[in-house]
Amino acid sequence: MHRQNLTEKLDRYYPKDNREKSDRIKILRFLRDHENCFERSLSVGHFTASCWLENRDGTKFLLTLHRKVKMWLQLGGHADGDPDLIRVALKEAREESGLKNIGLLSEEIFDVGVHPIPEYKGTPAHYHYDVRFLMRAEDENETIQISEESEDLQWFSEVPTDNCDLNRMFEKWKNLQ
Repeated sequence: MHRQNLTEKLDRYYPKDNREKSDRIKILRFLRDHENCFERSLSVGHFTASCWLENRDGTKFLLTLHRKVKMWLQLGGHADGDPDLIRVALKEAREESGLKNIGLLSEEIFDVGVHPIPEYKGTPAHYHYDVRFLMRAEDENETIQISEESEDLQWFSEVPTDNCDLNRMFEKWKNLQ
């Protein structure tokens, strides 16, 4: 995936609510205005990619209790210069879950979000421009493993906390079932 491909995916993507509509516009503008938008070194913000990861039978989804922000979140992370956000989301899902057999359910965008990130240990406050994809854990016998970025990792059938992005993704996912 390159910039043009991502732009085309964002142009085709239809957001579910007003917040996501606004975030989609912000992401398109950010992509257009910043040549180095995939680099973590861009101090105003950068792209991240994540996934809504369902189990093999599509009855549960995996979330991580993020060590830094102390919140349940979908698996994902920084693009670190890679404009192929599907590849980034897949790599991050594997690293953060310990699962190796993860499949992409659609190359189309599942969800988007823009989030302020507070200053942390000398890194200035900035924004994450997150593009999310729908994925599935393909091997029911694989065991999840908590990474150093997480305090916990669990399969859920309901959203465990009040988080508008997780709630929106959960509703989208339920409607696919």
